[in-house]
Amino acid sequence: MIMEGKNMDEMDVTPVVLTIAGSDSGGGAGIEADIKTFGSLNVHGTCAITSVTSQNTTGVKGAYDLPPSVVSDQIEAVCTDMDVRWAKSGMLSSADIVRSVAKSVKEYGLHIIVDPVMAAEAGGDLLKEDAVSVLKEDLLPLSYAITPNIGEAQVLSGITINSREDAKEAAKAIAALGVNNVVITGGHSDAVDLVYESESDLFAEVPGRFIEGGTHGSGCTYSSALTAYLARGYSIVDAAIAAKEFVEYSILLSKNIGKGVSPVNQMGYLQMMATKDNVLNNTEKAVRMLEDSPNFSRLVAEVGCNIAMALPHARKVSDVAAVNGRIVRLQGRPKVVGCVSFGASSHVARIVLAAMEFDPEIRASVNISYSGNVLAVCEDMGLTMSSFSRAEEPEHTHTMDWGVTYAIDSYGRVPAIISDAGGMGKEPMVRVLGRDAIEVASIALEIADRLAVLEA
Repeated sequence: MIMEGKNMDEMDVTPVVLTIAGSDSGGGAGIEADIKTFGSLNVHGTCAITSVTSQNTTGVKGAYDLPPSVVSDQIEAVCTDMDVRWAKSGMLSSADIVRSVAKSVKEYGLHIIVDPVMAAEAGGDLLKEDAVSVLKEDLLPLSYAITPNIGEAQVLSGITINSREDAKEAAKAIAALGVNNVVITGGHSDAVDLVYESESDLFAEVPGRFIEGGTHGSGCTYSSALTAYLARGYSIVDAAIAAKEFVEYSILLSKNIGKGVSPVNQMGYLQMMATKDNVLNNTEKAVRMLEDSPNFSRLVAEVGCNIAMALPHARKVSDVAAVNGRIVRLQGRPKVVGCVSFGASSHVARIVLAAMEFDPEIRASVNISYSGNVLAVCEDMGLTMSSFSRAEEPEHTHTMDWGVTYAIDSYGRVPAIISDAGGMGKEPMVRVLGRDAIEVASIALEIADRLAVLEA
């Protein structure tokens, strides 16, 4: 079927993007990071090398700058053959290279995102002092966006940044140099990125979290991800949100391959997307198992049930897949109301997240109704069990966070069953925990089948 207003050729066009940056012999930053990022985000990456660095995870050992004419020749070769509209710059080590790049950007009408690389994450200066003023005077007025970290923003703006208001003032000062959009990344401060759109004079904050893992090449990866998303038609704010997520996964799944700062893993994003599909498929299969069992209706709580499974390394509710609704009892049978999606259930997700704090392998849970017979069946099955009392819950805590943690602490490890006898206005409940959704669904179904025999 052909979509109205578009032919097949238009639908199949892959954006071509250009990185103008230095080469990292260690493969962690520079054009190597950029090309891997572009490939992961379904845009075609091209490059113009500005400098060849002798670099590894411990730092920059040396650098050989290419002649500016060679840099401009590379840009010409790409832009005269391909439809390049978006580009990013990284290491532009000398004033002459900056001038040459600025001339090419103007000549080919490129929308360029400037990553004002001044130092390598692993150590080593990458921008000569005299090049900073040329960057500000010649390239920034041509730039669509710039992505400085806190230190780079201070150099470019002349403003010391100690607060969010300082960052906003610095962003406006940088925008006054002629930049359309300023994104001050928060990796060296509070993990919150600040996006300033000069035309509308609007700020947006992109919240984030500090991720344990390698950060070598994180700045290059962020700016190239931002460029790729912009090339795909995202707004600057949406591109900043998506680029941050991409970098977080790249850091989270980084590999320790050297003696110094580990490089980010640009393929981590694709790996996590594949894992998301696996989690969704596992949870959906588990839901069908529960819905197809007539005996499971015996375990459907009055408030309904839900089943959830988390991604590896999950830290927040949006990392956990569950039914976007409830599993209820309808005409004596279990009925699923809603579909499986990430972030669908705060209640069951919190159970899983709390359990993962103790054992990252325990990534799934289903909540079922509470009764003496249910507990007796669980005990007869040899399931490990623990419980908590809502009456002992401290003020200003979330029940699932506190209750699950208390039950696990009391038992000494994560049990298969965590129960509570309810409280004022709170239905008693049993939670089944396990490694994946199919496993906890299988346990719940065995409980249901044994309960049917017991109560027959």
